[in-house]
Amino acid sequence: MIYPIYIYGSSVLRKVAENITPDYPELGKFVKDMFETMYASDGVGLAAPQVGKSIRLFVIDATMYADEYPELADFKKAFINAEIYERDGEEVSMGEGCLSVPGLHEPVVRPSRIRIRYVDEQFTPHDEQYEGYAARVIQHEYDHLDGKLYVDHLAPLRKTLLRTKLAAMAKGKYKAAYKTKLVK
Repeated sequence: MIYPIYIYGSSVLRKVAENITPDYPELGKFVKDMFETMYASDGVGLAAPQVGKSIRLFVIDATMYADEYPELADFKKAFINAEIYERDGEEVSMGEGCLSVPGLHEPVVRPSRIRIRYVDEQFTPHDEQYEGYAARVIQHEYDHLDGKLYVDHLAPLRKTLLRTKLAAMAKGKYKAAYKTKLVK
């Protein structure tokens, strides 16, 4: 099932998501649907709040970038109840976009290395370190679980310059090539 993507201005995008338990209804199907929705929207990652569910779950498939970043050759995962507990390394600026903020791409500064704890779909615990592009994508999706969007990381002047576009988006004035939804 392909879910609509909730757009900037939707209240679910600003809520802190809740952890889930292994008995979450149809978890396997939901993870599969998340990947399907992400692919249909041409995304690299997708967090549950972006499809209207305020739970701590996101999926990533960055394998399409393996030519440029060989470490991403098999980087397709679901992260459940994730906790980034360490961020370090060089602060790197890179352009980011978001399915929930269609049509905008802005430079965001993020640490180059993270450590994260999470469970997979079988609730097997993992404690892993990522760096480079993988760390960036994880941090972007993880922000959604805490009610944050990449535009929250922009410099004050840049936020001011985008205020009109974001306000219009929150009123339903945007274009996207995938199914969307705006719910206050």
